[in-house]
Amino acid sequence: MAEPALLADHSEIEPTGQPLHAVSHQSCWAVVLAGGEGMRLRPLVRQVLGDDRPKQYVRLLGPRTLLGQTLDRIALAIPSTRTLVVTGRRHTGYIAEEFAGAAQPTVLAQPLDRGTAAGVLYPAHWIAWRNPEATVAVFPSDHFLLGEATFMAHVAEVAAWVDKHPERLVLLGAQASSPEVDYGWIEPDVSLGNLSTGSIRAVRQFWEKPSVARARACLKAGHLWNTSVMVGKVVTLLQTGWQALPELSDRLTRIEPYVGTPEEADALRQAYELMPKASFSRSVLEACPELLAVSRLPRIGWSDLGSPHRVMEALTRMRIRPEWTARLAPSA
Repeated sequence: MAEPALLADHSEIEPTGQPLHAVSHQSCWAVVLAGGEGMRLRPLVRQVLGDDRPKQYVRLLGPRTLLGQTLDRIALAIPSTRTLVVTGRRHTGYIAEEFAGAAQPTVLAQPLDRGTAAGVLYPAHWIAWRNPEATVAVFPSDHFLLGEATFMAHVAEVAAWVDKHPERLVLLGAQASSPEVDYGWIEPDVSLGNLSTGSIRAVRQFWEKPSVARARACLKAGHLWNTSVMVGKVVTLLQTGWQALPELSDRLTRIEPYVGTPEEADALRQAYELMPKASFSRSVLEACPELLAVSRLPRIGWSDLGSPHRVMEALTRMRIRPEWTARLAPSA
């Protein structure tokens, strides 16, 4: 498979030597989170497109949408037949446009917004009903990555480590360069093992979107940004859900008897109507650091594209200027 267009600057790529097919065994699945509204980037999207669509459905960094680029990246190691795109019913029009005339992964449309906890745990249950031995890699759909083959090789190594250490969920952390309050922060602890790119460490503590003072302290201490990419055995992911969010997990479990029947849609809707709304980072990651591990990304470019400044910074690093940039107001 040809290298994706995002690899415009090879100066930031440090090959791991790990073959991409290492993650392609039959038990590894990808979950792509595409249900967010992208509110922080909405003004930029509205200015350049005249549209209020979420950023993952926008062609910000080239001819493919951010979701399309994410799926291309994942396909380097995990086939579309084992890839789930999790979205909301209000995004079905964007999804139909995204996959018009093309092969598509499985799309799980949540009937209601119940937060990122449901967005992660619903597909985890869906996979476990079909493959209880699965390893799951969770990816946001709206991030920038420069060095995609290197990134997916790293995911492959982490997945292989998880198969041997099924008791841990491994977060992928990025080297911090500023006291960001819009990111989660990870405090690494003792080493649990080694990959070709460095050690996998236990997690002492996790903070989701901390105060400025806390973010500055985390930066000074050398803690890592959370990229929101996570790899773990599906059974371990479900166990953390039961430990941190038993009511939400119970509601999702009640769907299983109806899977594959005409009543499945009604069971899903009822489960979402009755479950609490929760953030996966706050309710699970902050609450269960003892179940986590962290692996720092190799030397690649990464950003969550949460602001217009980060989008323009990503374009600079890619050395491209899409046509839409000509429509920006001078103040932008």
